[in-house]
Amino acid sequence: MTAIDLDGVTKRYGDVVALDDLDLTIDDGEIFGFLGPNGAGKSTTINILLDFVRPTAGSVEVLGMNARTQSQAIRARTGVLPEGFQVYERLTGRQHLQFAFESKGATQDMDALLERVDLLDAADRKAGGYSKGMKQRLTLAMALVGEPELLILDEPTTGLDPRGAREVREIVRQERERGATVFFSSHILEQVQAVCDRVGILREGELVAVDTIDGLREAAGGGSSLSVTVDVATDEAVDAVRSMDGVHEVTVQDSTLSVRCEEGVKTRVITTIEDAGVTVEDFSTEETSLEELFMSYTGEEVQA
Repeated sequence: MTAIDLDGVTKRYGDVVALDDLDLTIDDGEIFGFLGPNGAGKSTTINILLDFVRPTAGSVEVLGMNARTQSQAIRARTGVLPEGFQVYERLTGRQHLQFAFESKGATQDMDALLERVDLLDAADRKAGGYSKGMKQRLTLAMALVGEPELLILDEPTTGLDPRGAREVREIVRQERERGATVFFSSHILEQVQAVCDRVGILREGELVAVDTIDGLREAAGGGSSLSVTVDVATDEAVDAVRSMDGVHEVTVQDSTLSVRCEEGVKTRVITTIEDAGVTVEDFSTEETSLEELFMSYTGEEVQA
């Protein structure tokens, strides 16, 4: 089953095109990462999925239902952690969850849910006194009410320390194991890389790439980087490596060659250097980071 299906979705605000002919399919049970610079159209996409914004053109199906005509049914089966959600400062954490339970008609164990997000001890304190991280965990708990089939998480680790971010990642994995689909929008690339099955990259309203992390590396021509330390980095050796098929870039610093290349040519790079009469003293490999991939597709940096 397809959890999310966007077909030719365009959204214009006057002369501004927020989304341009967006096609995107997310499978049931998938953790899908959604990346893009500020203003790329990520929030617009989420608002269209929830029918808070109507597309100018195109069709949207969520959980097999029309997002425009069946939006209430979709929301009943969807948990949402919106970016920048403001808690009600005079209500306790438990009262926030009680509201969500009543809205969803949920019958879960509330204390178990509070404990799951590490808020049980603070459940009866007013949320106005919560830290930013506690407020974020409370919002996540509200999203989990009713065991939704679809989770839409917009910057879910904002305000969390490394331990809290790790716990959120574990909850996301547990939800996938339960059978939920997770739409994970974030600027923090490490979080996306740690949990997502596939990633989509949005740039100026256009989806410029959709694939696994490994698939994006391959498509960008930057599967990995090979660092080779030699006795002397001669011009002959460097030129020989640069001329190899499967080698995309070679940079030299002192006696170290950094070679961006395809996975299958690493051994031949070492051999080529040695054949040029240069002694290889050490070497190491490193996969192209998601941050580097993001920059290659968008030309912009984001928080890593």
